[in-house]
Amino acid sequence: MMTVVDLVSRNARMYPESIAFVEVRPVNKVRKDITWAQFNERMNKVARILIARGAGKGTKVALLGRNSIDWLETFFGIMATGACVIPLNFRFTDEDIRYCCDIGEPGLFIFDEEFAGRIGQMKADLSTVGAFISIGTATQPGMENLESLMDGVSGAPVDVETCDEEDCALYFTSGTTGTPKAVLHAHRCLMVSAITEATCHDWKHGDSQLMMSPLYHLAIGHLLGGVIAGGTNVLLTELIKPDIIVDTLAREKATMVFLLVPWALDILDAFDKGEIRPERYDLCNLRLMHMGAQPVPVSLIKRWKSYFPDMSYDTSYGLSEAGGPGITHIGVQNEDKIGAIGRPSLIWDMRVVKDDGIDVGPDEVGEIIVKGSGIMKEYYRNPEATAQAVRNGWLYTGDLAKIDEDGFIYIVDRKKDLVISGGENIYPVEIETVIQKHPMVHDVAVIGVPNERLGEVVAAVITPVSGKTLTDAEMTAYCEENLPRYKRPRHFFFAPVPRSATGKIEKPKLRAAFAQGNL
Repeated sequence: MMTVVDLVSRNARMYPESIAFVEVRPVNKVRKDITWAQFNERMNKVARILIARGAGKGTKVALLGRNSIDWLETFFGIMATGACVIPLNFRFTDEDIRYCCDIGEPGLFIFDEEFAGRIGQMKADLSTVGAFISIGTATQPGMENLESLMDGVSGAPVDVETCDEEDCALYFTSGTTGTPKAVLHAHRCLMVSAITEATCHDWKHGDSQLMMSPLYHLAIGHLLGGVIAGGTNVLLTELIKPDIIVDTLAREKATMVFLLVPWALDILDAFDKGEIRPERYDLCNLRLMHMGAQPVPVSLIKRWKSYFPDMSYDTSYGLSEAGGPGITHIGVQNEDKIGAIGRPSLIWDMRVVKDDGIDVGPDEVGEIIVKGSGIMKEYYRNPEATAQAVRNGWLYTGDLAKIDEDGFIYIVDRKKDLVISGGENIYPVEIETVIQKHPMVHDVAVIGVPNERLGEVVAAVITPVSGKTLTDAEMTAYCEENLPRYKRPRHFFFAPVPRSATGKIEKPKLRAAFAQGNL
């Protein structure tokens, strides 16, 4: 199988003058783009620079930075050397970075210039790193500058052969459920992610996607669909705000956009209030909006379709341990199934099983397990966790779900988020879906809080629509009308719902803030 690095080289031959990536920075009104030929040349220069500093098979290179063309050149350049890239969350604290480097033991560290000062102060703690390279102009003593190093370096391909099973990337999970795990992927995993995204969303040469999700995460799979098709990805790297998103979609004539739930809600709220008039923007090229990374409220998609009735919609499902997005999707032809995560994609298999490993029956809840070539090699240096997660070739996801009569899978909740109240199993996602339909609710998260009599009871953390207020009495009345008694929240907290960069609710933070004692 080819690698994603091979795809870049192929695109440079087939589509040399086509735009590969666009970078939009609204703060400074900067827009730049790069063709496939230019991107391939710079990728090869990065690879040569890193090989000269010891990168190659058996080594790892840490990469810390925000979404940018420079970041992508470095990401692909590292893999072109045969080394394993460690993409780091640019929101990580110094302690997080040290933790990841202690596990990954990178031999080189490349970072955006904005982090040069921090990395300079941490150098003594990063004992395995032999070279520190800054992307940009700012450096510290003992650091080099990547752009300067490119002067005079050949852009010809490096003579490195890689195979499917060789280490490619070491990703750290988002950490929303505790200490991040290190997920090791082979080259085959990223290629499967590219194939899956391209087939699920019918990527073609000439398509253009607005990409705002962080590239350090395996949501990069959405971008890889464009790489395999030789299409264009537009990186909006700052000011992820409704007016900026809509304006960028129009200016760049995007054909696709991937949105997280909070972004879509913000856009719809702006439409409803008249703060943005969609008819004033030329969005005629936009054929598809797709979502994932978290449960998608049916009410949200109905609101979206009221503004864009002819635009296709798709939900996809994935996880870091399985190469990112697209393990399942509902398909644009199945919009009557919105609310599901769909059926297995082209080269994936999925089952929903009970604790004994037997497939569930109709309306039974079980755990999603998946099988395919995109599954991780291992939780790095954690054989116990690997053996627990991957059994007989099946990855146990920890997600609970049901299957309908047509084989469409509906997420019920995360196994660890299950609330057991008085012996009843309560799935927070089901309650969140109902509360989200309230017209004054912008965002909601449901957790279990301790209760001496019942063990746990349900609590809802609600973010009202901007400029509006809600009360306990209003929400209690709404839930009495729409939920059975045992599922009704006993407590309401009106506060911002914390979400990770990938849109997932950070429930450990909510439990720490609101689940104290016998409320």
